[in-house]
Amino acid sequence: MDKQKLEALSALEKKVLWLSTWMIHNANLRENTDGLKVGGHQASSASLVTIMTALYFSVLRPHDRVAVKPHASPVFHAVQYLLGNQTREKLEGFRAFGGAQSYPSRTKDVDDVDFSTGSVGLGVAQTLFASLVQDYLGARDESMPEGRMVALIGDAEMDEGNIFEALLEGWKHGLRNCWWIVDYNRQSLDAVVREGLWERFENIFRNFGWDVVILKYGSLLEASFTEPCGEALKAWIEACPNQLYSALTFQGGGAWRKRLVADIGDKPGLASLLDRRSDAELAALMTNLGGHDLPCLIEAFGTARGNDRPTCFIAYTIKGFGLPLAGHKDNHAGLMTRDQVAVLRASMSVGDGREWDAFEGLAAGDLELQRFLDAVPFAAKGQRRRHAQRIVVPGRLVAEAKGSVSTQVGFGRILDEIARAGGPLADAIVTASPDVTVSTNLGPWVNRRGLFARQSLADTFRSERIASAQKWEFGPSGQHIELGIAENNLFILLSALGLSHSIFGKRLLPIGTLYDPFIQRGLDALNYACYQDARFLLVATPSGVTLAPEGGAHQSIATPLIGMAQDGLAAYEPAFVDELAVIMRFALDYMQRDGDAVQSERTWLRDETGGSVYLRLSTRPVEQIIRPMMPQLEQDIIDGGYWLRAPGPNAEVIVAYTGAVAPEAIEAIGMMAEDRRDVGLLAVTSADRLNAGWTAASRARERGLVHARSHIERLFADLPAHCTIVSVTDGHPAVLGWLGSVYGHRTRSLGVEHFGQSGTIGDLYRHFGIDANSIATAADRIAGGRPIRHLRALD
Repeated sequence: MDKQKLEALSALEKKVLWLSTWMIHNANLRENTDGLKVGGHQASSASLVTIMTALYFSVLRPHDRVAVKPHASPVFHAVQYLLGNQTREKLEGFRAFGGAQSYPSRTKDVDDVDFSTGSVGLGVAQTLFASLVQDYLGARDESMPEGRMVALIGDAEMDEGNIFEALLEGWKHGLRNCWWIVDYNRQSLDAVVREGLWERFENIFRNFGWDVVILKYGSLLEASFTEPCGEALKAWIEACPNQLYSALTFQGGGAWRKRLVADIGDKPGLASLLDRRSDAELAALMTNLGGHDLPCLIEAFGTARGNDRPTCFIAYTIKGFGLPLAGHKDNHAGLMTRDQVAVLRASMSVGDGREWDAFEGLAAGDLELQRFLDAVPFAAKGQRRRHAQRIVVPGRLVAEAKGSVSTQVGFGRILDEIARAGGPLADAIVTASPDVTVSTNLGPWVNRRGLFARQSLADTFRSERIASAQKWEFGPSGQHIELGIAENNLFILLSALGLSHSIFGKRLLPIGTLYDPFIQRGLDALNYACYQDARFLLVATPSGVTLAPEGGAHQSIATPLIGMAQDGLAAYEPAFVDELAVIMRFALDYMQRDGDAVQSERTWLRDETGGSVYLRLSTRPVEQIIRPMMPQLEQDIIDGGYWLRAPGPNAEVIVAYTGAVAPEAIEAIGMMAEDRRDVGLLAVTSADRLNAGWTAASRARERGLVHARSHIERLFADLPAHCTIVSVTDGHPAVLGWLGSVYGHRTRSLGVEHFGQSGTIGDLYRHFGIDANSIATAADRIAGGRPIRHLRALD
């Protein structure tokens, strides 16, 4: 390597170590008003300083993307500060409100984060699926430049199961252009990792078709192995247990010397090898591992750039390298003392009051280092957030639905019609499913649009003329990505697809399907996708105890509450296909919005910011309503609800329902109408949107906007004070249980609170008290007045 370049990189490595360490120290010196430890992972950051210096200041190019190990966030912010993408104010506010984030965040940080990290393992898998998305886009535009998708991984992070699920999917799809760099410091949060773990990693990656590069020794150690007794020293290191190596690292040069003399002192040449080095030099030699050696790293990364094969680098490092915490088994959450920081400051020639100066204490000249930074390839094109044109969505989506039709079938028909019509909207849609493509009604779409693969693969059943409803043909033009049955993979793929406009500058409209109860299986990954502001349409079907014969293992209860609680996700549960068509049209547009977070004074929702959408659908056929879709009805459906039967001025009771229980709610209204005045029936298409609008309008009024009114407040504005509410849903009753709080109406909330079982819809609805008779009985008890006729005694 060019000497001048190596000197500049070494100086920047030193500065990154200081800035990241000081950033954490400074955060813990701030006035602490709540008594909570601020923290910041000085040791975990230090182990990646050399690797990140090599990557960001030498190896990476503008089209490369990186998921940084969560605990190395301070290192990332320090690197970006030196590149001019981060401010001193943000660094001083590390882990404070409005400051640089504890873990890299696309949505909260200002310094060009590629992929958010925090929940370990998810950012790692994100790089794999981003590589697959790059291949998907490249198959449609051969001129698109290819970048490396890079993950910086803590060795203990490799315990996360989602990483291995992703590895398998990558193998199936012929993964390319993906690097995973394992920070093999052999320490987890609580202890030192097991012996030989690197061999397990190597075998796993090679079995999945990856190249594996082991970076164990730096240039100093490699040179020492050529000295007399060098072979014996190498053999000793190879056999040294992880715990002992860590302990000796913490103890320093004197301890290394004593141990080597005790273990291999009888080997010829050891005495001279040791005598040529002071204790400090011996400590530097014994900790000169591959992950801390710039020439070793840059050579290995440069070689790997020569091909597009997925590559795992197992880089030996020391947790806390360069700090007094190095090697100690308790250093994960440990913080340097003021005295230790003072010693480090002195060793780095950093003056008081100049802690944040970019080049303070460095031997190289300021102008020389600035010229070097200005020429860094990775930063050559500045901030790397891309933009893509919005896809025009038609004013109406065709929804042919007559007689009894389920919303799941309706979804398949609407998507099939989009595929048949073709055009930019159809071309931008990409679907994905974890081995439930056909059973979630994506079959017609796939028949028209095909499955994606970089290499074409014919449907053998079709070529053998075996009758099948499915045309299972793979090829570069396909628009469906078939996954194995791992929900984490679905959500992380949706995250990667849903960031294509920002990462690659190409607009995609991802639609993912899965069974509703298994949202909970991949919930962490779903939250991660939303936290990154990825944009997608999630279609979860079938749902609830309405999936009666399948039993409790496949019947969802809590998912509507998840839909309400999950930030960045607008949740809907329509009952009728015409509602679904309106919602899907809205969703395909909403996914593309990226305006300012200004609340609409009509709904008090942040609709201009956009987001992802969740549809909770059902396989239950429901008799469709034949009606014109007027603009006001369409808007009410989008806003979260409308009166299917408007209450009269003296209403004694209204029923509010959502989703597949519509027939029961309608029947219950018929049962009570003779005995309760002016009854109303509220169709709730989105409890999430109604609730979010109401709470936002309440906050606006508390801040002085006294005229703020939400959609649900306008719907309920004319209800008399004595009116009561019965709500019903095939899900937890809390989904609609808040409705009475809007204006203080007495409310009885019906729903499902316990695991289901096999049976018919009628059996289960009666068992859980969400059938028509139970709804009417609840109205009879809560509304008072004369008894409602036609009621049957409850079991």
